[in-house]
Amino acid sequence: MQKSFALNGDGWEGDAVHVDTSNGIVIEYDTFGDPADPAILLIMGFGTQLLGWDAEFCRLLAGRGRYVIRYDNRDCGLSAKYDDDPVDLMDLIGAVTSGDFDSAQAMSPYTLRDMASDGVALLQELGIDRAHVVGSSMGGMIAQKMATEFPDQVLSLTSMMSTTGEPGYGQSTPEAQQVLFSPRPADRAGYVAAAERELAWASHKYGDPATLRALAAASYDRSYYPAGVPRQLAAMILDGSRADALRALEVPTLVIHGLDDTLIDPSGGERTAELVPGARLVLIEDMGHDRPRALWPQLVNAIHELTER
Repeated sequence: MQKSFALNGDGWEGDAVHVDTSNGIVIEYDTFGDPADPAILLIMGFGTQLLGWDAEFCRLLAGRGRYVIRYDNRDCGLSAKYDDDPVDLMDLIGAVTSGDFDSAQAMSPYTLRDMASDGVALLQELGIDRAHVVGSSMGGMIAQKMATEFPDQVLSLTSMMSTTGEPGYGQSTPEAQQVLFSPRPADRAGYVAAAERELAWASHKYGDPATLRALAAASYDRSYYPAGVPRQLAAMILDGSRADALRALEVPTLVIHGLDDTLIDPSGGERTAELVPGARLVLIEDMGHDRPRALWPQLVNAIHELTER
């Protein structure tokens, strides 16, 4: 195992760590706050680097007495890549839409459970027995998987703008789905400009093209890696329904969903809260499939309240 650390004003920041997953992969992460405080593990969504959790948002959580950890999922950012297992996005979508799940399964080198095990392994590497887990979008699905498959490592679950894997809930509008599956240009200028397409699912009130472009530019400069997108998509789609596992979940749970969300319809959050015993559902006006800065206090307060229980 290899680790490197740097100390800054936010606390210890980890540059990279080899974690003991079944594949011995590298997970890139950083942290905010005091390691002596209760830990919150932030799990980002489909094709998005840890930068999707804005550093200032992380500082707000840390300022409420939490040790905040954000990380790159496998096949994204600076974490492990699966270059030896290329997957063509259109082939994958074609197999899934035609119902040929055996072919789709054969394309996928890992599962959503494997992605959940990465978070568990990272916590173990950091010497953290249990953490509050917060997942956004696909990250919410990974967080659900972590809570149902590894409950001894999870103090609480926050599932944000996510869904249960059941086909009748959390569906995208055709416009949002088209944007999601339309590759961005490979050149930096084109990639950054294309980020504005995500206004299709952003908050109607707070959606900001400049914010989308800034995140795209930072992500491109840090690690431009579109090859991981189809493999993450395969893991997400092929996980299927988590309904039965969520019904049996005994972890304190918060479900957050924006009423403007067109990428994962609010029915995905409503269904999640319906299934998990005792879950609290928070539906937020003027929030889409994003976390507008104006709503950060509301999000931080809700997460803090859950993690105080």
